[in-house]
Order: sequence, then C-alpha cells, then structure tokens
Amino acid sequence: MSASTVTNETKPKMDAVVEDFKRKLSNVRTGRATVGLLDTVMVDYYGTPTPLSQMASVAVPEPQMLTIQPWDISQVTAVEKAIIAANLGMNPSNDGKVIRLPVPALNEERRKQLAKQVHEIAEEHRIAVRNVRHASNDLLKKMLKDKLISEDDERTGLDEVQKLTNTFVGKIDELAKHKEQDIMSV
Repeated sequence: MSASTVTNETKPKMDAVVEDFKRKLSNVRTGRATVGLLDTVMVDYYGTPTPLSQMASVAVPEPQMLTIQPWDISQVTAVEKAIIAANLGMNPSNDGKVIRLPVPALNEERRKQLAKQVHEIAEEHRIAVRNVRHASNDLLKKMLKDKLISEDDERTGLDEVQKLTNTFVGKIDELAKHKEQDIMSV
C-alpha cells in the first residue's frame, strides 16, 4: 500500500459525503414545489411503513402545487394522513383520486429558520469530510511508523489529502450558498 493509494481511496469517501449533502439539501424547502419535499413521507400501507414515492406518482403541475396520485385508490386517505403526520406545514386536499398539496409561500422568519437549517446540515457534512481526512492522515502516519512509506511520501500524501479536503469543503460551501440564495429569494 502506498501514499497514493490512500489519497485515491480518500476521494470517493469525500464524494459520498457531498452526494449525501445534496440529498439532504433537496429535502429542505424553498418557496417552490419540488418532488423532493415528500421524500421523508412514510405511508402506513397495510401495516407496513412505505415511502410515498413507492406507492404513488408525484407531479409538480405548477410552481406552488404538488399532486399525488396513489396507484391504489383505496390508499388516498392513508397518504393524506401520512402527509399531515410528516408535519411539512402543508394542508392536503383530495377529490377521491388525486391529492393536491399547495405549497405556501415562506414568510421571512421561516426563510431564516430554513437558512439556519442549511448551515447546520452544511457544518455536519464539513465535519464528515474532515473526519475522512483525519482517518486518511492517521493511516499515512501509521504507514510511516511501520516504515511502509518514506517521510517524503507521507508529507506528499498529507498535502494531497488536505487539497482534497479543501476542494470538497469548498463544494459544500458553494452548494449551501446556492441553497440559501434559493430560500431567501422571494
């Protein structure tokens, strides 16, 4: 095992952290309707908690409206109850076949709360990237101690891991900044 192997293994781990960050950001509400808002909704489908996306088609016909059409019409009320229980701050209405979910405009206070939530999620993921860096650095130091690599290789490896860390933290900061701009724009 060499120092370059350690840095090559570090990149996919940091990539995974950024991908997870993108998924978490998609669940944070902006002023517009997105299908990702309902990713966390679990419906009691004959006693089994089932993700809404696995039992209904979700569409965005207008910027402020979501429509949910369960594949099993008998589950309309269960889906409606699950949306209310998910505490998304939205009130569903149905016509027996389709559930309409108007997305209310965000007030200033709620926008600030969501921006703060984005900051918290971003910080969690920055810490996760730093933890990956820490693990890689520890591995490089252990390899040096066990005389598997030279001091120069260790120093080069540490520098490469730090460059990767800076790159991925920068990506997280950029994504958080864009999401915050989306939230704060009226």
